[in-house]
Amino acid sequence: MIRKLTRQGNSTCLIIEKQLRELLDITTDTPLKISVEGRKLIIEPLTEQERKGKIRVALAETKKQFDKDLRRLAR
Repeated sequence: MIRKLTRQGNSTCLIIEKQLRELLDITTDTPLKISVEGRKLIIEPLTEQERKGKIRVALAETKKQFDKDLRRLAR
């Protein structure tokens, strides 16, 4: 399959057709991991474990930033 990038405002995007999204079991809401190996662009859905890890990190950062406020609200 050969594709060209499409302009979207000041950015460019790669259109992923419905058949390919269905084959990969991804939707517009699926978080994707993008990496580069040499001259290859690799796009893959995050695993459940990676998603949970990101949520844990976000919760820890939120707690660290707003710990005093959250404790005060809990009273």
